[in-house]
Amino acid sequence: MQVKELARTIVEFYEKLSSWEHEVVRGSDLTPGQMHAIEIIGHEKSLRMKELAEKLGVTTGTLTVTVDRLEQKGLIKRRPHESDRRSYRVVLTAEGEKHFARHHEFHLKLTEEIASALTPDELDNLESIMKKVVRQF
Repeated sequence: MQVKELARTIVEFYEKLSSWEHEVVRGSDLTPGQMHAIEIIGHEKSLRMKELAEKLGVTTGTLTVTVDRLEQKGLIKRRPHESDRRSYRVVLTAEGEKHFARHHEFHLKLTEEIASALTPDELDNLESIMKKVVRQF
């Protein structure tokens, strides 16, 4: 496969995934970006703002807006960092945990659908390749 064809396939995959994400959050009063923040915090349990911004691929300024909105909705809270008074950690509230659990189930179902089209060897290869690509970013 040439780079141009791979680029087209990556864009098509991104568009399908993005469309799926928008459909999943529709009616929840959350944006996909807000839901991604909840998803990452849910997996990590507690993150410094800088760490969350890096995982989301956004600036800390952009993240502050997202965190402010999620805090106003009662889905996350900021806690002072244990050893760095200038830093805060973000954690999910009980309501945030419910959103995380529901959304995580959607991700598991999507992954099962993708996996069902692949052989076990292809699935292992896809996982290895995706981990390698993620490390590059």
